[in-house]
Amino acid sequence: MSDDIRFMPATELAAKIKRRELSAREVMAAFLAQIERVNPEVNAIITMLEPEEALALADEADRKLAAGEAVGKLHGLPIAHKDLAPTAGMRTTFGSPLHRDFVPTEDALIVRRLVEAGALRIGKTNVPEFGAGSHTFNTLFGPTRNPYDLTKTSGGSSGGAGAALASGMLPLADGSDHGGSLRNPGNFNNIVGFRPSAGRVPSPAAALAWYMLSVTGPMARTVQDVAMMFSAIAGPHPRAPLSLPEAGDTFDVPLERDFSGCRIAWSPALGELPVDPRVSAVLESSLHAFEELGCEVEQADPDMRGVDEAYLALRGWTMLAGQTENYERHRDQLKETIVWNIEYGMKLSAADIMSAERVRSEVFQRMYDFFQDYDFLVCPVNQVPPFDVDSEYPTEIAGVKMEHYIAWMKSAYYISFTGLPAISVPAGFTSDDPPLPVGLQIVGPWHADLAVLQMAHAFEGVSQHWRRRPPVADA
Repeated sequence: MSDDIRFMPATELAAKIKRRELSAREVMAAFLAQIERVNPEVNAIITMLEPEEALALADEADRKLAAGEAVGKLHGLPIAHKDLAPTAGMRTTFGSPLHRDFVPTEDALIVRRLVEAGALRIGKTNVPEFGAGSHTFNTLFGPTRNPYDLTKTSGGSSGGAGAALASGMLPLADGSDHGGSLRNPGNFNNIVGFRPSAGRVPSPAAALAWYMLSVTGPMARTVQDVAMMFSAIAGPHPRAPLSLPEAGDTFDVPLERDFSGCRIAWSPALGELPVDPRVSAVLESSLHAFEELGCEVEQADPDMRGVDEAYLALRGWTMLAGQTENYERHRDQLKETIVWNIEYGMKLSAADIMSAERVRSEVFQRMYDFFQDYDFLVCPVNQVPPFDVDSEYPTEIAGVKMEHYIAWMKSAYYISFTGLPAISVPAGFTSDDPPLPVGLQIVGPWHADLAVLQMAHAFEGVSQHWRRRPPVADA
């Protein structure tokens, strides 16, 4: 039974717990055993409750069901939260030695909503320092390894979450995404990472309440699982000015839909970005899934002029706003790439920020026009497959040198810049030995979160790559 539990879809697990076909204790015990066996190799979960504490949470969940008490849609499902999300009474380090012993007194809203929906908080997942970069490593806990090849990265910044899901240590996980940090680990770990529209999952404690590039969202092994979790964390909040009015339950629906005649724009490089041939080969071979769904696929590139410079300006400005005190007091304890980002922000003028915002407005209008001709845009999540875990970041793609530490993920942060909902869904594996996962990025029009989930679910149903387990999971 424990083998089934580890990789059973979260929607099915939740239903079985509520019907009392499985106890929350059985479910918890199965995941704890998998964590004990696999986590030392993968290093995805870096703070944990003691097993008896986790089992006590499960016993209380079972007691509530036995007593006939009302329970939430995630009742009895273990979860570990990204180590950037404050968790009351549980260490939250942000991947930095500056916070190695920090224990918050309040939960982040996403944590609170998940717990209120019945999820059982058992730990924290690894991140790069302050979430900077799409490779999960830090000086406190070391790197998180890819469960499909332990010599490769799990991506980031939600890399611990992605690796934990892929290796059967968790049924659900939360993450956040600025330049690709939900989609990149989805891509690298053969799971689903969904970047929702800004405001779908509010962040009332955010220092920059009006900032739209950073979002939080769900990760899971199937799109329907992502939708269930998304419905628990989405919905407005009065202290978050960008929060959208639709209730979370809007997304707690079956995702089946007829896509006959749907217009798909396939952009193999989002214009002229360098892409590793292994990624291109997998994605090209996956396009037949859309044709099987009755879609019309046409190669077309959105106009991304000016995005790179504008994104870097806004990222630098944000990094400066969030890290000024750390830079002034502890510059020697920050990793070089964070220092680079902060100092990039320090060099910006008011004219630079104005120009970046103007480009963002122009790009929004261009994307609106683009989606008058197409229903969805599909493109690479990242331009490379999982790379060496001992490399901080790729320095070259297809013979093209990378200008900085996130240049290799422009295909992700270009989409962040548009503000459109986007998802990474498993699309296949490279011909490497061992084969490495590759995800496909599906992008929808403005605020079309549900449509993106529906299309990803349909693609997943044809491709079925989500069923492939990593070697470490069953070793």
